[in-house]
Amino acid sequence: MWYFASPLIVYGEDALSHLATLEGRRAALITDAHLVALGYAEKVADFLRQGGLEVVFYDRVEPEPSLELVKEGAEFLLTHSPDWIVALGGGSVIDAAKAMWILYAQPDLDPEAINPIERFNLRAKARFVAVPTTSGTGSEVTWAIVLTNRTERRKLGLGSREAIADIAIVDPAMVMDLPPRLTADTGLDALTHAIEGFTSTYHNDFTDGLCLKAAQLVFENLPRAYRYGKDDIEARAHMHYAATLAGLGFGNAMAALAHGIGHALGAIFHLPHGRAVALALPYTIAYCVQGASGSTRYAELAYHLRLPSENEQVAAKGLIEAVIELMRQVEQPLTLAQAGISQRDLVREMPVLIDHTMNDTQTIMSPRVPDESELETLLWQIYSGDISL
Repeated sequence: MWYFASPLIVYGEDALSHLATLEGRRAALITDAHLVALGYAEKVADFLRQGGLEVVFYDRVEPEPSLELVKEGAEFLLTHSPDWIVALGGGSVIDAAKAMWILYAQPDLDPEAINPIERFNLRAKARFVAVPTTSGTGSEVTWAIVLTNRTERRKLGLGSREAIADIAIVDPAMVMDLPPRLTADTGLDALTHAIEGFTSTYHNDFTDGLCLKAAQLVFENLPRAYRYGKDDIEARAHMHYAATLAGLGFGNAMAALAHGIGHALGAIFHLPHGRAVALALPYTIAYCVQGASGSTRYAELAYHLRLPSENEQVAAKGLIEAVIELMRQVEQPLTLAQAGISQRDLVREMPVLIDHTMNDTQTIMSPRVPDESELETLLWQIYSGDISL
């Protein structure tokens, strides 16, 4: 028995106005200082106030939110006792807000103990709305929570099925001014979600179509959104929807090895999450297709993307070439060396990278799971750009 989880999704033009229909006493708006400065937070607050809600702000969320930050945010919630929690931001903000929500319900819980087994009874105190301001993480529709243990320099893949938002507001207006670099990083994150969700060992009939459509939309629209920004409203909208579709797909099927490696690279070298997983993606495709016959689904994926698909090897080659070409179009680094990682740093951090990747929750969902020696070879290939099939 398995489950498919999804919030109510309100999308399209003026979707943000749905916030005015919420009923309650008080909303805690969890966001970051940048979105406050840009006026997005006040825009959200205005709609909440139209519905009669008092609004309190917590705007201290930073990229790669730490265990300490979510404890601080939970104290803020306990002080103000909201019955709605509204997360406005990218994946860092939404993930942090989910963890705060859990600690609001269970104040004595260690955030590292967030898990999909225990019941936390979240909605006894508050319900949750996610408003994404990037087109990539899909966190608005997943129950995953990625936090950073700064002491151990480790990204923690946590989550609880209860911690899926009640409502996701997917309004393209919130991403029209997204800078090109952030557009590329988050867009490639969405593509990696789609590809890994489709090929994960947990894939299923309910997620396959979502992942296929999301991958198609990213290939077709990311270069336009990157190049033209708000002057191409259609591309912006399609990328925003693609991120949510990919979130629904991989959120119910899990990701795989590129995410395991990407989490480790992000924690150690502070690469943006989408850039880190995209860097790993072509190399993990090449690695996985050399595993047991019939263990990957690259031919089916390639067929739906109108790429060569005669067999798994041909499909993997075409898929790798398509991903690399897309990365070139949005001016992304193709190797760790191009991303600014030195050979000396990689040697120094290799044991930690291997340990973190091998213990990442997403690595075990890969159609082929490396041992430590294979993983070291793979990391050196990502460093140098050596993709061998």
